[in-house]
Amino acid sequence: MRDEIALVTGGARRIGRVIALRLGQAGYAVAVHYGQSRDEAEVVVAEIKAAGGQAAAIQADLAAPHAAVELTARTVAALGPITLLVNSASLFEPDALATMTGGGWDEQMAVNLRTPVFLAQQMAEHLPQDRNGAVINILDQRVRKLTPDFFSYTLSKAGLATATRTMAQALAPRIRVNAVAPGPTLRSKRQSVDDFARQGSAALLGHGPSAEEIADAVLFLAQARSITGQILAVDGGQHLIWRTPDTEVSE
Repeated sequence: MRDEIALVTGGARRIGRVIALRLGQAGYAVAVHYGQSRDEAEVVVAEIKAAGGQAAAIQADLAAPHAAVELTARTVAALGPITLLVNSASLFEPDALATMTGGGWDEQMAVNLRTPVFLAQQMAEHLPQDRNGAVINILDQRVRKLTPDFFSYTLSKAGLATATRTMAQALAPRIRVNAVAPGPTLRSKRQSVDDFARQGSAALLGHGPSAEEIADAVLFLAQARSITGQILAVDGGQHLIWRTPDTEVSE
């Protein structure tokens, strides 16, 4: 590949880790971003390098006002201009309209919406004129199946879904912007094993996706030269679940 350099936010853990490793296997030099998980990030970097790839662990607090500028500068210094940005890092904390706080709202909006958008801005600014690039935002199937649960998180991801389309318009033709919307992929810190199993089995296909399937979807969109502004749901059909009490009523 011609000096393809990927920045994966949240690349040290969970889905981001699998995405970073998959991109390394595909020949990308990978900037593995981490917030506090330095040891895990270094392990990912070591795995990519052991397989013959190039990688660097890069720290940034995505809630900080200048996170996008600082993270981009560190990535460019370590590996070169970013040609693939994967906004994988997310803050996923429960709240409700009645109980949410300004601090919680601000932090989730910063990590899940503001910094991803400004990272795309910075990527475009640093991309050489003779190069094309791609941005892939990791969303959530709930942007297509809204509920009032996880209120701030849902609104931040819905905003990023809209930004996926508007950035695709703004950054064309040199930069394509797409998104992947996962369903239940890995158990959250609040879920029991049984709860996670029930959540996956309730999806239309009877199971949620694996992290490897999410990574494969990212790689597909990264290389699909004629696709932009699209959201690919990889969720076992969770967003299509339609059996609710009202559908059981005779009409």
